[in-house]
Amino acid sequence: MKKATETLLVNSFIDGVLDPEKEMLGPVKDGGHIIANTAPGCWGPMITPCIRGGHEVTKPVYVEGAEPGDAIVIKIHSMHVTSLATASGNDQPVDGRFLGDPFVAVQCPECGTLYPDTVIEGIGQEAIRCAACHADVTPFVFTNGYTIGFSENGDVGVTLAKEAAETIGRDGRAYMKTPDASVQNPIVTFAPHDLVGTVARMRPFLGQLGTTPSKPLPDSHNAGDFGSFLVGAPHEYAVTQEELDEHRTDGHMDISRVRAGATLICPVKVAGGGVYLGDMHAMQGDGEIAGHTADVSGIVHLQVHILKGVNLEGPILLPNEEDLPYTAKPFTEAELKSARAVAAQWGMKELEESLPISVLGTGPTLNAATDNGLKRAADLFGVTVPEIMNRATITGSIEIGRHPGVVTITFLAPKPYLQKAKLLQVVSAHCKRE
Repeated sequence: MKKATETLLVNSFIDGVLDPEKEMLGPVKDGGHIIANTAPGCWGPMITPCIRGGHEVTKPVYVEGAEPGDAIVIKIHSMHVTSLATASGNDQPVDGRFLGDPFVAVQCPECGTLYPDTVIEGIGQEAIRCAACHADVTPFVFTNGYTIGFSENGDVGVTLAKEAAETIGRDGRAYMKTPDASVQNPIVTFAPHDLVGTVARMRPFLGQLGTTPSKPLPDSHNAGDFGSFLVGAPHEYAVTQEELDEHRTDGHMDISRVRAGATLICPVKVAGGGVYLGDMHAMQGDGEIAGHTADVSGIVHLQVHILKGVNLEGPILLPNEEDLPYTAKPFTEAELKSARAVAAQWGMKELEESLPISVLGTGPTLNAATDNGLKRAADLFGVTVPEIMNRATITGSIEIGRHPGVVTITFLAPKPYLQKAKLLQVVSAHCKRE
């Protein structure tokens, strides 16, 4: 193996499938840095059939010393949008152009080529053509879409009118600042303009950040909700429910709190961990209810640390304090003084000392995702699900990352629980950064 480096620059991408058998980049040292130029996520790869996963994430990075049964702490130091514009909206699959799943197995409706290469001919929703027979091959179209341009200082975006959308669509890679190694067709080619003059605040985050699953999975399906589409699927990436539960790492989260300043703790299921990232979004409300948001290119700076022997069932998020629900924010000195007075009134000498934590849960539905997250949190601390339910109710919240089934179980965890789980040091260090 190559000598591990302190800093690794990443600007190459997978074909849409996270495959643990393929060679990783790196290695990078424990405590080292990853700086990546990420490609846009959903829509561009979705209209590029040779990408077999619905996204175009970076090639995974091998972290020196990481072994299955460990965890990798990923600190997000910075995140910067480079795209000048993008397009997005609600999607509708086009029947007859895929085998079971339009995100994964696109087939040309004319010549029958599976995962066909494509060429762009003009602009609009019929511009993506099979390179072999020139048939319209896009597996998705917009039901309602928009083209959005961003301010120079990165604070807002504005949805654009038809003429501007078409101008951008004719030179899509330049306006989207698509990385050189990316093969995706720029979604601005479709030039959608159903929303015009809408102003949206920017706050970029990563829709994809995590570790490599222990079985080849399409990248957008590395989660319990989208992954359910693979169960019994009629294509080569089909899995059973048991395989999905065993091998996935839930790297596809679409949680808007996974942004600069946050820390993510991820399970390691293959040697080296295989840290990957992508699908940067310019902004998003909880739930990503349209199914998609403003996918952009960007520059990301991460730092990775290994937690030996911390065997997680799924990711744990440590958000920025301002992103925590009101009930899960650390207590002020004034609040603690009041709490001590209440305790003294009732003859109590001890109060819990606690810190905020968010445990990820995923599943085919929001209810299933909530059950998954509650069980993961209970198993993490060796307590019952009803106890976690109580703690999340009075000291936290259930927050929706993505419909149909990504949630975070956020609550104040007692320090002894964190100590037993070997998480106290990293959670305390994150809170001190705040």
